[in-house]
Amino acid sequence: MYKAAYYKTDGKKGRARALPDWLFDGVVNEGVLHQVVKAHLANQRQGTAAGKNRSAVKGGGKKPFRQKGTGRARQGTIRAAQFEGGGLAFPPIPHSWNQKVPRKVKGLARRSALNARAEEDRVILIDALKFEAPKTAQLRDYLGSIEVQGKTLILTDGRSENVYLSARNLPNVEVRPFGEESVYEILWANTVVIERGALEKVDSAKPDDGEEEADDA
Repeated sequence: MYKAAYYKTDGKKGRARALPDWLFDGVVNEGVLHQVVKAHLANQRQGTAAGKNRSAVKGGGKKPFRQKGTGRARQGTIRAAQFEGGGLAFPPIPHSWNQKVPRKVKGLARRSALNARAEEDRVILIDALKFEAPKTAQLRDYLGSIEVQGKTLILTDGRSENVYLSARNLPNVEVRPFGEESVYEILWANTVVIERGALEKVDSAKPDDGEEEADDA
C-alpha cells in the first residue's frame, strides 16, 4: 500500500495518508504507457503538411528537347522531380494521424502512471483549494509552502474555475479535474497534487477500468 504526504489548507503538514488500493495497485506497465503516450502525441499532430507532385506543378506541356540526337538522357517534362521547379517525387499528403486506444488500455495506463509517481513519493494529498477569486500569487505561495518544485499537476475535486485561472500564468503548473487528466500530463509532472475529496468521492464508487478517462489519450 502506497502512502502520500498530506497538507492542510494552511500549508501545514499532517500525517501521511494511505492511497486507495483500487487505483494505486503497484502495477507499472511500461509497454502500455508507451502505447498511450505515443497515441497522445500522434493525436496532437494536425496532419496538414502538403507538397506538389509533378501533376500539380504548372508548365511542362511539351518535351523540353527532342528525344534523340542530343547526347543527353531523354526527358518528358520539366515538371519532373529532377528539374528545378519541378514537382516533388514523394510529397507529404494531408492525412489524419489519429490513433485509437481502447478504454481499458487507457485505464491501465493511467493507473500505471499514477503508480510510477507514487513509487517515487511524488504524489501529495491536500485539502480542497477554495479560492474566492483567481489569485496566481495565492496559489504560488501555497505550492511554495508545501515545498512543491518543478512541474506540477493539480487534480481538483470537480471543476474549479478559480484554481484553473490562478494557475494559468504559472508556466510549470497544470490544473485538471480528477479523472480528466491524460497519461501524458501525469508523466509530464514531477509532482502530482490531488485534492483528498476527489479520491474519497470515487473511492466510494470504484469505477470500472478507464470509466473515468477523458476521450483523448
